[in-house]
This record gives sequence, C-alpha cells and structure tokens, in this order.
Amino acid sequence: MGNSRAQVNKAHKTRFASKSSRNVHKISSKDKSKIAKPDRNLIKGARAARLQRNKMMREQKRAALLQEKRASSGSNSPPRVIVLFGLSESVDLSALEQDLLKLLSADGNGVLFPAVASSEYKLRATVLKAPHGDVLTCMEMAKVADLIAFVTSASSSNEEDCHIDAFGSHCLSVFRALGLPSTAVLIRDLPSELKKKNDSKKACASSLASEFPEDCKFYPADTKDELHKFLWLFKEQRLSVPHWRNQRPYLMAQKVDILADNSISGKCTLLLSGYIRARSLSVNQLVHITGAGDFQLSKIEVLKDPCPLNVRKGDLMDSDDMNETQVVSCLIPDPMKQEPLLVENVPDPLAGEQTWPTEAEMAEAERNHEERKLKRKTLPKGTSEYQAAWIVEDSDADVSESENEEDDGMVLDEGENAFNSQGRMDEFELDDDQASLSLESDEETETHSMMMDGDNLTKEQIEDEIRKIKEAHAEDEEFPDEVDTPLDVPARKRFAKYRGLKSFRTSSWDPKESLPQEYARIFAFDNFSRTQKHVLSRAREMEQKIDECIPAGSYARLHIREVPIGVANKLNIVTKTMPVTLCGLMQHESKISVLHFSLKKHDSYTAPIKAKEEMIFNLGFRQFVARPIFSSDSFNADKQKMERFLHAGRFSVASIYAPISFPPLPLIALKIKDDATSATVAAVGSLRSIDPDRIILKKIILTGYPQRVSKLKATVRYMFHNPEDVRWFKPVEVWSKCGRRGRVKEPVGTHGAMKCIFNGILQQHDTVCMSLFKRTYPKWPEKWFPMTDA
Repeated sequence: MGNSRAQVNKAHKTRFASKSSRNVHKISSKDKSKIAKPDRNLIKGARAARLQRNKMMREQKRAALLQEKRASSGSNSPPRVIVLFGLSESVDLSALEQDLLKLLSADGNGVLFPAVASSEYKLRATVLKAPHGDVLTCMEMAKVADLIAFVTSASSSNEEDCHIDAFGSHCLSVFRALGLPSTAVLIRDLPSELKKKNDSKKACASSLASEFPEDCKFYPADTKDELHKFLWLFKEQRLSVPHWRNQRPYLMAQKVDILADNSISGKCTLLLSGYIRARSLSVNQLVHITGAGDFQLSKIEVLKDPCPLNVRKGDLMDSDDMNETQVVSCLIPDPMKQEPLLVENVPDPLAGEQTWPTEAEMAEAERNHEERKLKRKTLPKGTSEYQAAWIVEDSDADVSESENEEDDGMVLDEGENAFNSQGRMDEFELDDDQASLSLESDEETETHSMMMDGDNLTKEQIEDEIRKIKEAHAEDEEFPDEVDTPLDVPARKRFAKYRGLKSFRTSSWDPKESLPQEYARIFAFDNFSRTQKHVLSRAREMEQKIDECIPAGSYARLHIREVPIGVANKLNIVTKTMPVTLCGLMQHESKISVLHFSLKKHDSYTAPIKAKEEMIFNLGFRQFVARPIFSSDSFNADKQKMERFLHAGRFSVASIYAPISFPPLPLIALKIKDDATSATVAAVGSLRSIDPDRIILKKIILTGYPQRVSKLKATVRYMFHNPEDVRWFKPVEVWSKCGRRGRVKEPVGTHGAMKCIFNGILQQHDTVCMSLFKRTYPKWPEKWFPMTDA
C-alpha cells in the first residue's frame, strides 16, 4: 500500500492522563497467546448457513409468485372481472363493451352467461359496465374488479373539463380509499391521422397521469387491432389486488334463486351461484351478504363449470342449462364443527342469585325499601352521587329530614341511588346520554335529530332543522364545549353525571365504572392482537381440510339458510343493477363489540356530520348500519375527548357498536339523504382497533364573568344561579382564558355569585371557566343491516 493512502488515526488526547492509565489497554505477549482465536471453520459454517437461508427464502418467494400467477391466469382460475368506468358522461361504454365481447367470444355473442371464455387469448373474463352517476353501484363493482378500465374520450379535450368530470373525480377518490386493483386507461375517439392521433394520446396521458398510479398504462381503444393488443397484454399482466381482498374468500353471484322453506315462517333458503375467489370456502364457516347480514350455510354444491376454457368434443352436445344444473360434488356442514351464528350476548339477570328468597324475606325487603325512601342522608361537602352510592347507612353521616342542612352537604334520596351503576331513570333524565330536560338555552343537549322522523315533518320544519344543525356546527367551531347553565334547573342536577378532573392526561378513570346496559350484550377480547393471530392461523389450517372446503376457482352454488323473505326479494331485484357479493367470515366476526375507525370527512361532502347520526358503514365487503361518536386521537393519554361534529380537514376516531372484523379493512361511510332512497359518500377511513375499554369523555365548559377583582381574589357571577350549586361544584378547579388557575372559596349572596382565588392577578375582561367531564358511548342502532327491517 502507498504511504499516501495509508490509514492514519487521530491521536488520543492524553494531556491529563497518567502513564499507567495510558498503557492499561496494552496486553503482554505472554497473555496474548492465552486468548483463544475464533475457529475459521465456525466462521465458514455460519456464512454457509446464512447463504443457505437466503437462498431458501428466495425460492419460497419465487414459488409463491409462481403459484399466484398460475392461480390468476391458469385454466382453473375464476374469470377475470373487467369493470369499464367512464371518466366523463360523454363516453359511450356500451359500444366498447360490445367490441370487447366480440373479441372474447368465439361466436360474437357473449350474453348467454355473464362470463366469456376465449380460446384465442386463453382467457375467461366478465365485463361489467359502471353506470355514470350511481356511486353505490360503482363502488360495489370496484370491490370485485380485477381490472378497472377507465375510459375517456379524446374528443372532449376541447371542452373546459377536458377528460374527467366531477363524478369521475369523486369516484376516483372513493376507489383510492378502497384500494385500487390493476388499472388501465382506454382512450376512445382518437383522430385517424397518425400524427394527430399520437399528439392527442400524449395530451390525454399527460393530463390524467397524476390521477392514476405510476404503473397505469394508456391504450388507444378505437379499432379491433388496438383492443386485440390491449387484451393480449392484459392476459399476460400480473394482477394486483388490495391486500384485504385476499384475506377472505368471496363470491360474486352470477345467479340468485329463492327456495321456499315451509318449516320456518318468514324465512327462506337463498341460492347464490358463482365462482369462489381469493381463498377456499369452508361449508362450516359463516358468510356475509353485502347489505343483508350474516348467515349460515346449509349446503354447498360444486357445479360443472358453465364457462370452461378448454371445451371438449363431448361437451359440445351438452346444453348450458344442463351444465349449470349438473352437480359434481356436495358438502354438508358438520354440526359439531359449524360456526354458530352468535350476534349478541344474552346476560341472565339472575345469574348471581344462589337461592330463591322466601316470602318473608321479600316482604321484609319491601318494608325496608319503603322505609329507606322516607329517609334522607346528609353527605360531606363535594361528595358526588357516585361516591354517595358507596356510603353505608351506619356511616358517620347523620341522617336528617331537615331541608336546611342541604347547605352543608349534598342531600340525596337513597332511592335515587339504588341503581346508580346503570343510570338513574328519574325526572331529570332525557335519554341514556343526556341528563335533565330539553331546554332551549342548553346548546349541548343531544336529543335525537328531527330528521329521523322525516315522514311527519313539513318541508319548512325540515329546513329549519337543517339550519339549526348548521348553526350548532358553526358554534362548535368557534366556541367548542361551552355550555350555558340553565336558569330553571339546578346545575347540580342538570350536570349530575359530570365530574371534574385534576388533569385530563394523568387523572385516573376506571373503564369498568358505570357501564351502560348495552355493554352486557357485547363481546371483548383479553388480548386482541393475540386473538387475531390465532384466528388467522386457524383460517389457514381450515383451508387445508379438503373434505370441508371448496377450492378457489370452483363454480359452486351456496345454500344460505334462514334468510328473511323480504331480504331475499330485495337481493333478487338488486342483482339486476349491481353485483351481489358474498364473503366468508372468520371466527368471532359475527359477534357485536365496540369498533374504532380512523375517519376523515370526504372533500365532496359539505354538510355537517353530527355525532350519533345514522350512517351506513362499508367495511371491506361488509355493510352495516351504525350511529358513531367521534373523538380525538391523543397518543399520550388513556382518555380521549369527544367531538360533537366530524370536522373537515383532519382525522378523527369514530366508535360504533358493530360486528367484529379483523383489520386491515378500508371504510367508506355513507350518509342517507333526506329522501331516504339514496346515500352519498360522507367520510373515508380504515378499521383501527376493537376495544370496549377505550374511554371517550364528553367535555363541557361552564363560563362565568368577574364582577369584582382584588389582586388574587375575584367575585364571579353567571356561572351558577344559586348558592347550593356553588357548594356542589366547589371541589372542581376553575381556570381563565388568559391562563390563570384557581379554586372556588365560597358562595356570595343568593344568586349564584362566588368568591374565587387564583394563582395570579385576574383581568377584568377575562372569562372564568370550569371543565366537567362525562364518559360517552355509541348509540345502539335500530337495525344492523340496510336491507333488514327495523
């Protein structure tokens, strides 16, 4: 090595080091011989093992890729679904569909069966035409599409909105939220002259390139040769589908039949025929029909493929009807292995009782209950109703019937606290989420929207209700959480369910405290991630059982038991306009729990979205009705703050009661329109977690104004209207909008004014606030699925 390239290390700074410390790292030559050197054979063995392991991983990936390619393009693979979507209304999709079917079908007619087999391209395909203007149908087609062919017209380049209109842009954003499969852009109406044709194609590609993935290719699609080139490249293309579609088996129904079931009134057996896709379907697992609900299978019949790729000479004599009805094999579920259709937990209210009480005990209990109603209990200052429920009768608190002692503590009827853990049904409650009365001065009361009773309202009343919701949304943006104290109802009863917190982030809140009755009907996991791993491994093991599963690519007829007749009739009508999809469910996915979604308001939806309004959640292939509550997403706290509206421009967490689903899954939230006949896309997001113990707190702020200020002391009025309320909320900390913190010292006068002490001088123009919190829960929906009756 040259001296100029020799490595030179920086010298150690040994200015203050002793000679012994500088030489402590040196080892004598006698000791160096004692140090064992690593065996070169061991090093070679470790390197060989590492190379072997890397080689094995490459071979496994190559084998998996080859298996995926054979499954998607082989003769046993199901027909590929091509969805034609027009980016503008001027595009003629019918002509393009006819041109593709003529190329794919040998006789030029492909309408006998939804799928077409082409021996020339060695390809089976189903061509679907997305209707322009119908978002729901386009969304359902995109869920099952193997290729979305976006069609644009080059002749629209002279218009102001050249290649894509508002509806096309809206649907593109929905498709991206669902996860785009393989895509291609077909350009129609190109000029016949070669130079103008190339220029027009380049202009169209440059204007649309930003809307599609980088690997999306643009094809001219006017002549037969151009479509021939497109189909040949499509046949060789390796399809990419969203990950969530490969987790579960699904079926796009080619035929829907109804078989009457005389044994159960109002029920029938629904027959869905189609190709099993993605994974093997077990006869023992539950299935979900989009929009209809979860059901069990009574039988699976494997039919002879009505659209074979390689037709034998003997099969030419068979008619299509014989092929469809010819059963190859049949699978019957095993009652011991079949997944039960368990939706809600049914708790037994007498499960804790060990013995049946005698008549004497019942009479004594009733007598004690009547005596307890007449007694009143005086509790220490600042004691809440929740704390009062734990104070026994022989405590130090004196029992008195005097009304004058209410000034020194909180006087409660013991009868009102008898069932405190599940809510008090007294005269001050309106529903399970709000306490007290429906007051016009109370802007935070969340009564049911009048839009739910649209049949009984006039047009003017509906417009007035919409105006009120918009005003509440605007006020929530400007003054979040601020609430006016009612004049005619005591604040200690109006806000009886609320409590103060010293610190929102660090103060403790028991997640099992005062749960609603709906929590007795849901299911929860001790460890959700561990359960998900177990369920996925169980699903993989189930696919290996040949005697219970139908392999992917088979044409089968599913017998779905106990389907309501009204739902079956709706599905029979719907299948004429949009695909009816069925997907297999994993273990536990029919049970109800509390699901949390990361949700963002869609850019095209401008109307306010209020909490607990009814929405339709499209979660992957599943569809159900929910009434969500919205909350913030704080990583450094175990409690989350409830939001009254879903605000645009940022993500929130939506919590609902819904059937369990295992992530990852995309979410499209639909808002039902006023006429209740159609829905529009309101929000997009994804499934985040399943956790009933997630604490969501509703925050309200009571405000008051300084009347007199003397250094650190101030007299505050208009927060409360009587001295008893001041004493009740005395333990809660107060703060000001200018950054001062303090406490309530005592009430002043008889009109609710109070004396407060702060940690700094209070400004006269400042506002004094008090924060109160209450845990909130989602609203239990009236029906679970859109097609079922309430």
